[in-house]
Amino acid sequence: MSFARFAVRRLLEMAATLLGASFVIFGAMYLAPGDPASFLLSGRSASPAALAAINSQYHLDDPFAVRYFRWLGQVLQGDFGRSIEYRTDVSKLLADRLPSTLLLVVMALVLVVVAGLALGWIGAVRGGATDSTILVTTTIAVGTPSFVAAILLQGLFSVRLGWFPTSGTGQGLGDMIWHLTLPAIALALYLIGMLARVTRAAMLEQLGSEHVAVARSRGVPERQVIWRHVFRNALGTVLTTGGLIVSTLIICTVLVESAFSIGGIGQLLELATTTKDFPTVQAISLLIVGLFMTVNLIVDLLFPLVDPTVTLGARRSTA
Repeated sequence: MSFARFAVRRLLEMAATLLGASFVIFGAMYLAPGDPASFLLSGRSASPAALAAINSQYHLDDPFAVRYFRWLGQVLQGDFGRSIEYRTDVSKLLADRLPSTLLLVVMALVLVVVAGLALGWIGAVRGGATDSTILVTTTIAVGTPSFVAAILLQGLFSVRLGWFPTSGTGQGLGDMIWHLTLPAIALALYLIGMLARVTRAAMLEQLGSEHVAVARSRGVPERQVIWRHVFRNALGTVLTTGGLIVSTLIICTVLVESAFSIGGIGQLLELATTTKDFPTVQAISLLIVGLFMTVNLIVDLLFPLVDPTVTLGARRSTA
């Protein structure tokens, strides 16, 4: 299948999936207990006329189908509605909070890729006590939830040692990076352990393969054997975890942002869910689904470049 045909097919699939996800996301909020009007009133009593005015303003009294298609039409125009909690456009809320979340995710992703691949490589190539130490370390990392890592790092490096801020995002790129260093480590720790173990297992499998033995018998330098015949062939297996890694980063961002009081998308989603701020929850949920699908599309497009034996459109093994 040609690249253009595959890309068009996947984009159509993404559009159909987003449409289905939009219906589920929109409907799920209205199945949850509670009434958004009660949050707007903050527990105060209101006359039937005042309650009717609120319902009319936010279209809460319209039939479900009418609300859904009105909302979908607005989303297609880039309008996610007006936040019930903040009384402002959801698009503005996302624009204000998205940069800090994206920077946090990017910093954590860099840590995961660099540390995960390096530890997996070292463990597979050196073996012995080094491999055992890396296995124990990555096992501890995998067994440490992000919110636990956030509390431990905050208590040690922020409260006791005072090396990093305890909360906030800072002002300016340099200050933001300094504020988000500990949150990025807490967010990346679990995934570093996971990626390291996946990389190690994939490289060990390649080290025991026939083509590696043939390359060594021909006198190919060990460094080239490891790079060209072991690591490059192991990348196919590693790449299949790319979607899972990014998905986990985005999901765990909610916990880490709350622990460090980072005013990002994750913290906004938590607050909006608590207050039944329908437009905000729906916009963030749809954004997350779109990011998931975009990452999976990128992985599918990169996979044939990493493994030439795989063609576009072929099913990948996720084992």
